Amino acid sequence: MTEEQKKKLEQKLWDIANTLRGKMNADEFRDYILGFIFYKYLSERLYIYANTVLSEDGLDFADVNEDSDEGRAILDAVAEASIDELGYFLKPTELFSAIAKRGSKPGNFILEDLARILNSIERSTMGAESEDDFDDLFSDMDLTSNKLGRTEEAKNTLIAKVLTHLDEIDFELDKIESDVLGDAYEYLIGKFASGAGKKAGEFYTPQQVSTILARIVTTGKTRIKSVYDPACGSGSLLLRVAKEVAVGDFNGQEMNRTTYNLARMNMILHGVHYRNFDLKQEDTLEHPQHGNKRFEAVVANPPFSAKWSANPLLLNDDRYSQYGRLASGSKADFAFVQHMLHQLDDNGTMAVILPHGVLFRGAAEGQILDRVVSAAARLNVRISRRAAA
Repeated sequence: MTEEQKKKLEQKLWDIANTLRGKMNADEFRDYILGFIFYKYLSERLYIYANTVLSEDGLDFADVNEDSDEGRAILDAVAEASIDELGYFLKPTELFSAIAKRGSKPGNFILEDLARILNSIERSTMGAESEDDFDDLFSDMDLTSNKLGRTEEAKNTLIAKVLTHLDEIDFELDKIESDVLGDAYEYLIGKFASGAGKKAGEFYTPQQVSTILARIVTTGKTRIKSVYDPACGSGSLLLRVAKEVAVGDFNGQEMNRTTYNLARMNMILHGVHYRNFDLKQEDTLEHPQHGNKRFEAVVANPPFSAKWSANPLLLNDDRYSQYGRLASGSKADFAFVQHMLHQLDDNGTMAVILPHGVLFRGAAEGQILDRVVSAAARLNVRISRRAAA
């Protein structure tokens, strides 16, 4: 796919999102349109893989009879292979194109079927290695919300239009590199972020900024074993590192559930195998989820001067104990730095964005800074006092 074709794909997707949301705010419609694009991606990817499995038998997955004994046996075999390789499974009647076609016909009510299908994707992973990566993945797509319409008919009409328009776009997953669709998806995330004002920083780091951070932690390397972001948002910064070098596995933590779902979708849409990313949803400073793991690259654009508990008991935590002081409850910036240094491997590189003036604070932050500088020297980390304007 050429750069021009890629831009056309991005524009098509944005036009669908922008023209069909009606009176709904862009950030409210975001979760629906991004969720439906992801569902379409999962469907097309499953369809291609299933046909590969069935190629020796000369069968087309979409034509398998789900109600016959033979058909059920075929689907069981495909499901086992698919869950192991892709992490999930869909039946032929659950594919995006199938329900989009049903929704395009006047009088067909598809909301209940659609809700069941999205739930079925999650249930197909239960007990599998991929279960955590798909758990509650579509929880933000409330198909009963009045934001979609005042009546059930209005909601159904809007969703059917979205599915119909998306169904007209061929993602060409068998012809293009995985990053093409992933980049288009991230383009949409960026577009939604541009209209979200101050809230945008909660889920998206501007591409120019993330590129600088990614290049800092990958300088002189062609491959890194692992990358970690303690405030990973939608995962854009983690994925930007992979634009610079090959990455073994991606790790991150995000407190906001909606943003955490976006990050997991973003990983999968960029072709990152479910075994190669470990994203967790929790408060990083209070409840870190990656234990004593160490990472070769650590990057972050944490929330500036966020409030946190600064609970004195945390002075017993290995992340903070060596500094003797905790960052103030009204400014968690240095708490993130301490946490990141703790997770950094001996041969690793760390890059973090902090608010202007953070390197010149006194009191507890000043004492922590002095010890961070000492720790950084031991870790061969260079700290600059030049803060971005």
